[in-house]
Amino acid sequence: MAKYPSVKNLQYKNAKEKWHHIIFGADTLEGRRFDIGLLWAILFSVILLILDSVSSLHEKYLLFFQYAEYFFTGIFTIEYLIRLYVSDSSKKYVFSFYGVIDLLSTIPTYLTFFLPGYGLFRILRSIRLLRIFKVLSLTSFMGEAQGMGKALKRSGAKITVFFGVVLVTVLVMGTVMYVIEPEEAGFSNIPISINWAIVTITTVGYGNMVPVTPLGQILSSILMLLGYAIIAVPTGIVSVEMAKDHKKNILCTMCHFIENDDAANYCKKCGNELTK
Repeated sequence: MAKYPSVKNLQYKNAKEKWHHIIFGADTLEGRRFDIGLLWAILFSVILLILDSVSSLHEKYLLFFQYAEYFFTGIFTIEYLIRLYVSDSSKKYVFSFYGVIDLLSTIPTYLTFFLPGYGLFRILRSIRLLRIFKVLSLTSFMGEAQGMGKALKRSGAKITVFFGVVLVTVLVMGTVMYVIEPEEAGFSNIPISINWAIVTITTVGYGNMVPVTPLGQILSSILMLLGYAIIAVPTGIVSVEMAKDHKKNILCTMCHFIENDDAANYCKKCGNELTK
């Protein structure tokens, strides 16, 4: 963290601007500490929620889990209110993706006070798992997340065509297996046969349906081998697109705009000095 400057050495118009830089930025010592501390709080709260779902642990440590939940809810509530206050536009933050995630991951604990009931409580507890998505809102992860998003967007057409080919393959193979395999083997209709083809080509292999004819076994073997290629191809497509942006994109720590010009010194969107 030593390479990051402290906000004490920087000039701000007021305290609101200073806290905005700390909470929404990641190029200061305090901003990095805030992101790391929040990350640990998110991880611990999710781990405790997972452990609380185990009946034996829930009954034995009920009070501990309740107080821990109140503690983390308090932390996330304070964080949400501070973000709301220091945001340039409170309305824009509230209705943003990360703003909605922050709110939905916090309110379930408060709702359980007014809407008791075990069934409803289980649903609300599952909503709390949205806290893990708060990791994506941490500035230190924004560059990688946006870079991956751009790579997926550019790969969209190729991946769509690829999955189109896979869809046609499972439809054809499912239909062929329905024709050549006896109904006693489980291939009683085309939808079930297509489901078998999907399970086989993804190398899941439930084993509830097994070809019994020599031709069916040969075709299933071919389908299994194709499964390995199907797993590798989309990964390769996205990896190539991500490699194109490697060492080229620069993330603005103030507005989170990705600058593609490696020679740029200032953000084109907000004018902030870029840290390369």
